Amino acid sequence: MTAAESARPGADGTKDLSVLFPVSPTEPGAVLDFARLVGSSGARRLWLGQSLTLEPHQVMAYAAGAGVRVAVGTSVTLAPLRHPYEAALQARSVAAMTGQPYVAGYGAGAPVFQSALRGGPYASPRTAMREYLSVVRALLAGERVRFGGDYYSLHAGLVGMEHPPVEVGAGVLRPAMARTVGGVADVAITWMTPPGYVEKTLLPALAEGAEQAGRETVPRVAAVVHVAVEREDRDPGRLALLAASAHLSAPHYTDMLRRAGVPVDPADPAAGARMLVDSGVFVTGTPARIAEALVEYHRAGVDEIVLNAAGVLFGEGHVAALTDLGTVLAEWRRRGGFGGE
Repeated sequence: MTAAESARPGADGTKDLSVLFPVSPTEPGAVLDFARLVGSSGARRLWLGQSLTLEPHQVMAYAAGAGVRVAVGTSVTLAPLRHPYEAALQARSVAAMTGQPYVAGYGAGAPVFQSALRGGPYASPRTAMREYLSVVRALLAGERVRFGGDYYSLHAGLVGMEHPPVEVGAGVLRPAMARTVGGVADVAITWMTPPGYVEKTLLPALAEGAEQAGRETVPRVAAVVHVAVEREDRDPGRLALLAASAHLSAPHYTDMLRRAGVPVDPADPAAGARMLVDSGVFVTGTPARIAEALVEYHRAGVDEIVLNAAGVLFGEGHVAALTDLGTVLAEWRRRGGFGGE
């Protein structure tokens, strides 16, 4: 077994589930409910995405101040919003305040968002993310950084302080970005990626990027997976559309899904939602059926599965979403699924 193969995500036998808070919060109480579920269920981490309402780092600090101190991560915050120095400072601040390991996940954002903040899109999103991730990782490693790139420059270091570990991650959908992330990140964060696509397309690209960069370890994979428990009068196609309509209209997501064998069309997100259900990308059924489907992600090499109940939350409210998540987590625990037990 090569060094890259021995470092393959999931090779240590971990079988962890995490939970996503799937909307931009407008008040922190709902986030506390999700964080409490993580703390009580044995889930690995609470993930938040980029929010343009309440800022996610501040929400995580609020939860810690409220006494709910669980491991957290971002999937993902958008690089144009903050310089890498500020990103590293925010990341270690969250780790210090929660007292838990933190995953600082970043993404380039859509070209229109890049243009709104920068005056124009990144000519090369891969170069921009390589620079960004490299600087953040070096700062968190305690290095004095002297870096001048196409998009970012820095001649500084963070003031030293002790804090729990911070992993630097990045959003990954397609092989080119996976090769970039393989060379510079700790975690590759995927969204709506079928397990076979992770195993046969993304993992080899991550390993290739790591090898090209001379790294002995390959980034582990955290996969965000849509779930909804089968219940009377629930239409999974409707829930999938509520959860994923924006992604199903986006060229980069639909291109990834077509590469994975799910022939979605960005012009028809409703049909795409039905395909997500039929292909199992939107995982539904009994809790036992959902657990069996999630096992396939671990078999494919995913280290951390992030449960996304967005469809249920949008359709029925956050209490219904918490109920579904709690049911799936309980089934996972019943099967001895946490921490490789």
